[in-house]
Amino acid sequence: MKKTYYILNSGRMSRSDNTLKFEPIDDDPDDDVTRHIPVEGISDIFCFGSLDANSALYNFLGKSGIAVHFFDYYENYTGSFMPKPYLLAGQTLVEQTRWYLDRTKRMEVARLFVRGAAFNLYKNLQYYNNRDKNVSSVIDTVIKYGKLIVQAKNIPELMGIEGNIRQAYYTAFDTIISTGFKMGTRSKRPPLNEINALISFGNMMCYALCINQVYHTQLHPSIGYLHEPGYRRQSLALDIAEIFRPVLVDRLIFRVLNKREIQAKDFEFKNGGCLLKESGRRVFVRGWDERVNETIHIPALKRNVSYKYLVRQECHKLANHILGKGQYEPFKARW
Repeated sequence: MKKTYYILNSGRMSRSDNTLKFEPIDDDPDDDVTRHIPVEGISDIFCFGSLDANSALYNFLGKSGIAVHFFDYYENYTGSFMPKPYLLAGQTLVEQTRWYLDRTKRMEVARLFVRGAAFNLYKNLQYYNNRDKNVSSVIDTVIKYGKLIVQAKNIPELMGIEGNIRQAYYTAFDTIISTGFKMGTRSKRPPLNEINALISFGNMMCYALCINQVYHTQLHPSIGYLHEPGYRRQSLALDIAEIFRPVLVDRLIFRVLNKREIQAKDFEFKNGGCLLKESGRRVFVRGWDERVNETIHIPALKRNVSYKYLVRQECHKLANHILGKGQYEPFKARW
């Protein structure tokens, strides 16, 4: 099975026959080992450091079907190098666009995204509420707002309901996390404390994952239904990410903080915001990779599959829905 590779430090990457050669450029003498990675084993690359490469390398990556996702110093996702689309189909693109332009059909799909996200948020709360973390009042609020999803008349109203659900959900973080970290309110650019820094970093990882998985289907990533298509934004990836963020990002945050895998020393406050140090990024990225490759049994598929596969499967289900080949139902966590 092909793997995702994560580059956390700066370096130079080049082609060496049918392998990628990465030479670190760092002040750390203990981390100056040149690495060779067989290209056949790479699905995509997440790059958090400064990467020195030339067009010959990207031609090689493009021909090998390998995407590269870039993050800046402040851990914001900045963009991706994507190989030439190889699965895009004219009929799917036409239907995907028609569903976006049809107000009723667009609302139908957008409601399903919000409903799936709300259910997975609820399952997180329910799991911890059953383990002596009293978040019952938050659960009641999420259920109350969830009942309004079907009543939403337009996208802004639906987005408002989704925002209220998530705002209520975030108030439970201080109860669920028991190691002294406090979230307060959600802050993004920049995140103002440790929990917000982890949420922002994890959400960017999830967004990049969804971009990559949409690419491997017939769907076009820039035509979404809940999020408006915009300049330099892959709105369909944002839609899909809404469903998986509670399952992949939030559960990982609860784990690394409650098990003290990431501690206060793994953060730094700089330029008015809070960032993960490299030590914290390494722990989170390792946990992220374990999480997305973790397998669970899906009765409908009659086999165990990884969460990464489920993201791609979500895209296939949506494509079948807009092509009239099946009814789309969002992924719902079982615990």
